[in-house]
Amino acid sequence: MNFLTEIKLTKTHYILLGVAVAAFIGWRGYQAMKPAAVENRPVPVVRTVTVGAETVDSTAVYPGEVRGKYESSLAFQAGGKIIARHVNLGDRVSAGQVLMELDPKDIAQSYTAAQAAYQSALSNYNLAKENYARYSALYEKNAVSAMARDQYRTQFEAAEAALKSARAQMNASQNQMDYTKLKADHDGTVASIAAEIGQVVGAGTPVVTVVQDGSREIQIFVPENRLGQIRPGQPAKITFWALNDITASGHISEIAPMADSVTRTYKVKVAVDSMPQAAKLGMTAKVALQSGTENMITIPSGAVYQTGEQPQVWVIRDKKATLVNVKTAGYEGNSVKITQGLSQGDVVVTGGVNKLAEGQEVRLEGSETK
Repeated sequence: MNFLTEIKLTKTHYILLGVAVAAFIGWRGYQAMKPAAVENRPVPVVRTVTVGAETVDSTAVYPGEVRGKYESSLAFQAGGKIIARHVNLGDRVSAGQVLMELDPKDIAQSYTAAQAAYQSALSNYNLAKENYARYSALYEKNAVSAMARDQYRTQFEAAEAALKSARAQMNASQNQMDYTKLKADHDGTVASIAAEIGQVVGAGTPVVTVVQDGSREIQIFVPENRLGQIRPGQPAKITFWALNDITASGHISEIAPMADSVTRTYKVKVAVDSMPQAAKLGMTAKVALQSGTENMITIPSGAVYQTGEQPQVWVIRDKKATLVNVKTAGYEGNSVKITQGLSQGDVVVTGGVNKLAEGQEVRLEGSETK
């Protein structure tokens, strides 16, 4: 006999079973309609600063180098092989001093040929001159015709022209001999040597740079975005890296009209009013150019939030964080200059900028006026 047939269900059993089913269905319905539990997130505490316009000293500092005001890049006027070098870097030279020499063999041969041509032309000239003088005298005595006299005069004039040409060729060859010796054009100091003994150089290739005696200057390079902030005659304050506590004053004397093709910067020369005696050529200097003061908003550099090309800052409005786009204009110490996006009185988050979300409620730890 089946076990289930032996169980006799009474009315009480049916009632209890119905109550249990109803309770289960009610509990499931209650769970379905119950609102989701709200996570109780703590409100973060942030450090802030209240921004305000302040007067900023718009002084830009550029690295530079001590250079001579006048530098001569000397080159041979003839090509050839260098056979002698008479100076070294830093040597003092005087005007007319021989610095380098080229091998003069080929030029000497040309000079010898020019001398021979000149002597030949001179002999022809003397002969033509004597013949013309003789026939002129005979013509005066009616011993020869005018046609004969004119023939010898023509020969004399041709010989005279040939002599002038030969003399010019000889002088040019002699100059070429002189060009085999590179001479200093002014008193000064050898700043660089670009060729050595045995090297073959072409005419016009700079091989020695001589810094002329006299005033010195500082050479700096200014980026193109700062070019509008400088002008000729602008005052400058100069310090020297190797000379502690020594400063000098000067002014901008020259601004290059075209940027360097590689660095895209403009070469600027700063004249020094009184160069310290200890300042040597090639020393490193710093040039501070002040273009006045301006009112500008500055915030701590840590307040800038940037994930792409656009810099942003978190601004607290109604106790909620809002991300605002800003435009920067460089650094001033540990602060960033802001030219667009913020207004005086805005509360900017300076700490924990990477942990905030748009519209997130925050509590202010404290604020200070910047």
